[in-house]
Amino acid sequence: MLLIKYVLMFAGFGLLAAAAAVIGIDIVAALRASQPIVVRWHRASRLALLAWIPLLPALSILVVPSGTAAVRVSQLSGTMSGTLYPGTHFIAPLVHRAELFNIRDQVFATNPAEIAKDTTPVLKVYSREGLPLGLGITVRYQLDPQRLAYVENNLPRPVETELMPPVVANAFRQTISGYLVRDVFSAKREEVRRAAADAITRRLASDGIVVKEVMLRDVALPPEYAKGLEGLLLKAQENDRLSIDLEVKQKMVRTAELEAEAEKMRRVKEAEGRAQVTVLEAKAQADAMQHTLPLKEKQIQQSRLEAEARKEATVKNAEAAAAAKVIDSKAELEKRNLLSQADAQRVRVMAGADAERMKSEALMLNESPLLIQKIVAERLSDKVQIMMVPMDGRFFFTNDVLKTTPIGGFGAPPFARH
Repeated sequence: MLLIKYVLMFAGFGLLAAAAAVIGIDIVAALRASQPIVVRWHRASRLALLAWIPLLPALSILVVPSGTAAVRVSQLSGTMSGTLYPGTHFIAPLVHRAELFNIRDQVFATNPAEIAKDTTPVLKVYSREGLPLGLGITVRYQLDPQRLAYVENNLPRPVETELMPPVVANAFRQTISGYLVRDVFSAKREEVRRAAADAITRRLASDGIVVKEVMLRDVALPPEYAKGLEGLLLKAQENDRLSIDLEVKQKMVRTAELEAEAEKMRRVKEAEGRAQVTVLEAKAQADAMQHTLPLKEKQIQQSRLEAEARKEATVKNAEAAAAAKVIDSKAELEKRNLLSQADAQRVRVMAGADAERMKSEALMLNESPLLIQKIVAERLSDKVQIMMVPMDGRFFFTNDVLKTTPIGGFGAPPFARH
């Protein structure tokens, strides 16, 4: 809609410019030709009349921006009731005009003292003692959208500079005039703020201004009073510190008394406990002695029976050992007899085997006398070295030995010598 408005206004102003251009061109042309000035008023008036066709709709379109509201002011009847909120509205062109108001939250602030390069106003008030105080105040407020017509008709503009400073200053001056400086600075600061805020809210509510918050940021004391108050506060703090130290010491004493009492009770309880334990132990020993004697008698009887059992077992073990030794002796004798018989049998068998072997060797030597040389060589193999000799047997010591030894000495059978 805003684009349409601008397009229509551009078209209307363009037609007006064209009408002015026609008049200007006619005047310039007549001056250059040194002729009488003849203006085409008919064409210029037509263009001017055509210009109002887009201008009137454009002037009737009202666009209220976000965060603002408007009221209509008639040239005939004055301010009209009703609020125009953000958006597009239509008004009577050339008859109505719109007054815009900021309906966002606004802030009015004061400083407690003069600050270089700061245009914020300074608020000075007087306490009940007549001492000056500087206040740093912040008021957050908003214009009531439903009462913008009243604001337009009755309140000075702008509100933040014409109405807010005197109302806020008057409310705090009347409130603080009933309090001492010390109360305003410390003890009743919140009470003062709340009372002044209520007064400001009531006063501005009747003028269509909604007060949302009043803050008392800072309080500037007179220099002399500030020094005296600082000393007084230091003394109060010292008094508070001493009071706290005294309370701490009293608590420490009380704690020591309680600890001593607790230690006493603990020792009494321990003594009572030990006494009870001693009594219980004595009773337990007496009860145990009633059962100990029968138990001791049973233990003695059990020891006697165990000794007799060990004696009987020892006798039985000795008899068993003697019987075992007799059996071992008989077994050893039987074993020796059997070994003797086995040795005799072995000797007989070996003697028969040797006789048979010697008999067979005698027969073999009788049949093959050359075996004697082989036997001698085998017997002497670990003491002499074997050499190759001629087949005829020359230079071989066995031939000489055999020639000097009667053959019958080797060839006699073993059984002939027996």
